[in-house]
Amino acid sequence: MAFDFTQPVFVISVAAELAEMHPQTLRQYDRLGLVTPSRASGRARRYSQMDVEKLRQIQALSQKGVSLEGIKRIIQLENQVRALQSRVTELSEELEKEREKSRIFAADPSGDVVSMTNGGHRAPRKVSQSLMLYRPVKVRGLRK
Repeated sequence: MAFDFTQPVFVISVAAELAEMHPQTLRQYDRLGLVTPSRASGRARRYSQMDVEKLRQIQALSQKGVSLEGIKRIIQLENQVRALQSRVTELSEELEKEREKSRIFAADPSGDVVSMTNGGHRAPRKVSQSLMLYRPVKVRGLRK
C-alpha cells in the first residue's frame, strides 16, 4: 500500500519535529495562512507529509531572507501556476479529442465555418418562402 502524502496524520509536535521547527512557528504559519492543516475532532491540527514539505519550503525561503508576506505571495503564485498548468493540460486533451474526432469543415448557411464528423453532411439549406416579383425593364433603342 502506497503512502498518501495528502493524508493528515501528524500532530503538531511531530510535524514540527519533521520540519525542524518549533510548534509555535507552525501555529503562526497557520494563523497567517501559509500552511493550513486539517482539523481533527477537538480542533487539533493534523499535518500531512505535503504540509511538512511546504513547511520546509517556507523555512528555506525564510532563511534566504524572504519575508513571510513574500513567502505567502510565492505560495499563492505557485498554486495559481499549478491550477493554470492543470487547465492547459485539460484543454489540450480536449483539443486533441476534437482533432481526432473531426477534421472536416464546411460553411453553414450564415457563412460560419463549422466542423463536421467524418461521413457527415451539411444541414440542408432552408428553402426560402419569399416571393420575388420580376418586372422586366424596357430598354429603348433595341428592336427585334
